[in-house]
Amino acid sequence: MSRLFRSPSAGICIAVIGLLMMGLGIYRGEMAIVFEKAINICMECIGIG
Repeated sequence: MSRLFRSPSAGICIAVIGLLMMGLGIYRGEMAIVFEKAINICMECIGIG
C-alpha cells in the first residue's frame, strides 16, 4: 500500500481530486460563506466589530 502512495501518478490524482472538490465548493457558494466567517473572526480579533 505504501508503494501506491509513492508513485507520481497517485500525487497527481490526489491533486486533481482536491481541485475538483474546491471547484465544487466554489460552485455551491461555500467560498462566500468561508470569507464571511473569516472577516467576522478578524473583526472580532482586531476589536472593530
